[in-house]
Formats: sequence, structure tokens, C-alpha cells
Amino acid sequence: MNLCDIKTVKQIMAMFHFTFRKEFGQNFLTDRMVVEDIADACCMDENSTVLEIGPGIGTLTYELALRRRRVVSLEIDRGLIPVLDFTLGEFDNVRVINEDVMQTDLEALLAPYFAEGPVSVCANLPYYITTPILMKLLESRLPFDYITVMIQAEVADRLAAKAGSKDYGAITAVLAYYGETEKLFTVPADRFVPAPKVNSSVIRIKLYKERPYHPRDEALLFRTIKAAFGQRRKTLVNALGAGFPELSREQITDTVTACGHDLNVRGERLDIAQFVELSDRIYEILKK
Repeated sequence: MNLCDIKTVKQIMAMFHFTFRKEFGQNFLTDRMVVEDIADACCMDENSTVLEIGPGIGTLTYELALRRRRVVSLEIDRGLIPVLDFTLGEFDNVRVINEDVMQTDLEALLAPYFAEGPVSVCANLPYYITTPILMKLLESRLPFDYITVMIQAEVADRLAAKAGSKDYGAITAVLAYYGETEKLFTVPADRFVPAPKVNSSVIRIKLYKERPYHPRDEALLFRTIKAAFGQRRKTLVNALGAGFPELSREQITDTVTACGHDLNVRGERLDIAQFVELSDRIYEILKK
């Protein structure tokens, strides 16, 4: 069954009286080479379990099932469950669950699979909920090997940006705390049905097994990053002043210079290691 063939997709949709639901950001891939590339790139171990988010009609799921030990797919749209039963019926290593990933207890769901071997995530994420899903995966603290997702191209540029570049932002720095992010390739809008208004890109996050950064207070680190980018056009000193009203101007300037930064530096110049150093110095002040 060629789930990348538009004619086949339309026949399946007609068979199950399925129509696209805009609120779920449904766009189905129709480029087999892209699907295969994503399935190949999502993890390095063929014995891995893959958590897939939003399988659609099973286009990517099918290729993942051919390559990996097991696929666990979360699909929010109840109308797609009978479709997936049909398109994936030949596989005994696929489990489809009708749940919203944002409401799913991932630790409880995946615990048996982590006990058996590596687990990675692979998904074609709806544009409107990309960041919340990524943050849920990261904040779950589950030991995923890789998180490979296809997202809006502009967002992918931001997530994979380097410190000092125009695309670098708070979410970039936060992702760098959890792992190494790389942009793999771009997918034109015309490779989907229905076609979105913008291109997509695939990124892969290799999560740290042992995190190289050890802030004194993790919550304070994230607060520091948020403050640094809260007023992007302002200097780091001014941005931190707005984000930490309990600190005096002198305390902030002393902290920034103690970290080796010019007083005119902006937050987007700092990488994650520098943010850890900055937040640790703020921690020392706040604890006095």
C-alpha cells in the first residue's frame, strides 16, 4: 500500500468518510523519499521503540514499523483510528492509542519500553502546538535517545540556531540545555495534502545522557533565559532589570561584568553555558 500516493490517500479517506480537521493541523506527507529519510534518521538503533505523535493515516508509521522494533503512536483524532487499523493492519509491532499527547502520562505509557531498550520520538508536529509538545517531552525527564520532528521551517531555523545569530532565542537556549539540535533538511509545502502555506523542516535533537550543565537552580536558569529575551531589543542589563525587579541596577551590572560580558551585550549573544554561569551568580545574590 502506497500511503504517499495522493490517489490512494483520497480513496482511503472516502472509504472511511474522513475529512481533514483544521483544528488538529492535519497535513499528510506525499513524498515517499522524505518519509523514508525521516524514518531512517529518527534513531540509530533498529531495536529502538519509537513514540510517534500524530500518525495521520500511518504514512510515517508504516516506514517506522519496517525499520524499528516497535512503534507506539498517539493520535488525537478518533476518526483516524479505524483508518490506522486498516493501513497498519499487517504489523504486529505497532500500537495506536487514541490520546492527546499533551494529556498523556508519558512516563506510565513508556516505562515498559524503556525497560526493554532505547526509546526515541518521531513526529510530524502540527505547527500551532510545536513548542508545547517539545517542552512536554523535554520536561518529562524521560531518557529519550532522539527527538526527531518535522515542523515549520522558520521555527526549525530558530530551534537549531547558534548563539549570536538572528534566529537565536529563548527556546533555542533551553533546547541546548537538554541536548544537541541539528536541522536535517527542508520539505517544500507542495509535498503535503493539503499543502500548508509555508515550508517545513526536519530537526533532530540528540538528548544528553549525562547533561554537561549543572546550574545551582534549574528554575532560576530558565527564568534568567526568559528575562534575557523578554525585551530583545534591550541590552542584557536592561532585560535582566525588568526580569529581576528584586535586584538593583548595580547588582545586575556587577553580575554581567563578573561573567566577562560588556555592559552593552544583548541576551542573544550568550550560549547555554554562559547562561548557566549568569544564573548561578544571580542565585548567589538572591540567597544572601
